[in-house]
Amino acid sequence: MGGPHAVGDGDDAVTAPLRDQHGRSIEYLRISVTDRCNFRCVYCMPAEGLPWLPKQEILSYEEIVAVVRQLAPLGLRRLRITGGEPTIRPELPTLIAQLRAVDGIEDIALSTNGVRLPELAPALREAGLDRVNISVDSLRPERIAAIARRDLGFHPERAVEAALAAGLEPVKLNMVVMRGVNDDEVVAVADLTRRLPVHVRFIELMPVGEMAHLTDAHIVPSAEVLARAATLAPLLEDAGPARGNGPARYFRFAGAPGTVGVITPMTHTYCGSCNRVRLTADGRLRTCLYGDHEVNLRDPLRHGEALEPLFVRALAEKPLEHELLTLRVGGLRALSQVGG
Repeated sequence: MGGPHAVGDGDDAVTAPLRDQHGRSIEYLRISVTDRCNFRCVYCMPAEGLPWLPKQEILSYEEIVAVVRQLAPLGLRRLRITGGEPTIRPELPTLIAQLRAVDGIEDIALSTNGVRLPELAPALREAGLDRVNISVDSLRPERIAAIARRDLGFHPERAVEAALAAGLEPVKLNMVVMRGVNDDEVVAVADLTRRLPVHVRFIELMPVGEMAHLTDAHIVPSAEVLARAATLAPLLEDAGPARGNGPARYFRFAGAPGTVGVITPMTHTYCGSCNRVRLTADGRLRTCLYGDHEVNLRDPLRHGEALEPLFVRALAEKPLEHELLTLRVGGLRALSQVGG
């Protein structure tokens, strides 16, 4: 790493490793490689989809790597590839290999709906992908199709098997719990951790933008989720998987190879420990998932300008916490725009 970088003067200075104005160290970048998806999940995207970004507005793989190369010397260490659905962008292993070669990058993860993992997992692992998060909102094929508004004949256990076989571990399974939609499967999904080395995370529903019709009545508080899971057996507090704990709190059934976690954006914010920023598919650095603050990196990059001052300034403006609980919008029409 290079020497210290500062914003402002005196006690308010931000020094490397980069910290935002509230003292949080930022080392984690989520990179959206596409705004498109082969699903239309009810909590993530309108049924009719969204106006897709023109190809020329989307960062090329070379541009994404250029951004990461400029940010790594400032303290960037961990990357997560997201979408939309990232696996529908052609030649994704090529990007993974290029990012793996960047000095200072220690961990590369992927968030996916899992549909293409059975075919892509070996190539992604060979290219340098470390681990994977898979969306598992149901274990029932007909319900998966209903939630996704697409029937692709997909069963998530196929994706889990492919990820484990390829060594993309820890394998995390994300379930957005919606009352009256899939909350009756909490016990079944939690039970996966008693027979598979997977880390299930139950996520509270976040009604955002055009998904705001999913009201408070659909939100299942994490305390209730844990109580339901505990009907299988007592849950013991656990440190969670070795890498990428993020905002989840983890628990484990005695003797289980996996863990049960909860992520609580609605009942308990975790903004105080936020260590991440997001790069949208069209090259905007977004400092809060639910805020509207973002900085255009694409145009300066294409003009040959240095990105460090823009990145440092963005962190100096990163908000203390999101306003999801009050605004329910955060400048987003849909979560698919930033990959969660």
